[in-house]
Amino acid sequence: MIFLSFDIEEFDNPFPCSQQLSFAQQMEISILGTQRILDLVAAHQVTATFFCTVNFASHAPELIARMVSEGHEVASHGYFHNRFETAHLRQSREALEALTGCRVAGFRMPNMGAVSVTDLEDAGYSYNSSLHPTYLPGKYNNFTKPRRIYKEGAVYQIPASVSPVVRLPLFWLALHNYPLAVYNWVAKEALKKDGYLNLYFHPWEFIDLQQSGLDLPWYVKRNSGDAMCDRLGSVITCLKNQNQAFAHLNECAGEFGNH
Repeated sequence: MIFLSFDIEEFDNPFPCSQQLSFAQQMEISILGTQRILDLVAAHQVTATFFCTVNFASHAPELIARMVSEGHEVASHGYFHNRFETAHLRQSREALEALTGCRVAGFRMPNMGAVSVTDLEDAGYSYNSSLHPTYLPGKYNNFTKPRRIYKEGAVYQIPASVSPVVRLPLFWLALHNYPLAVYNWVAKEALKKDGYLNLYFHPWEFIDLQQSGLDLPWYVKRNSGDAMCDRLGSVITCLKNQNQAFAHLNECAGEFGNH
């Protein structure tokens, strides 16, 4: 089973260019990217989970309505992308539930940061997908953490997918930079081991960063825009050809949490 997810936020990232953009420009980038994602998954007839900040969602309610109407899950990515307070856990869940009319079961911390299980329980979440169980210098040091879904207290922890043994990541940056054959092979090995994949991406990847004039690293700009749409579309097609079903992350615990 495949769990596609997208972190939908105002384009406020730890890159120098993000400090030079107005909020309106940040939203313009993320709205365009989100529209392209929704068009892409609709064309491939698959559903996904959208982790949204309230700051984005409240300024683009028509996109949130589209997510719900097209059968996607909306989960919380916090209230703001660049600022977190414990109170935001409950506040973001309640605000997104008011916007969507649906229960919000899941949370993902911006930048895949750590978050207290007790705080998640108290805020009413049933799952957390904030762990990237790999090692990337200066970003993640989670090589000893579980690489597969597990339960901690009342909360299911659903890590991002990595390969068995050496834990090669399958997140957004991997799809930009691995050869597609390598990405598909790593995905196949992780799927064989775990029975599912948890893959995540961002809206700004789906605009042409090469032509944007933004001061971003080359490995982030590489294969962005139409190329990223084509690459993710190719991965989706490959997985569908293996008869893999696509589902929401709130279904993951029921399918795999007790295995």
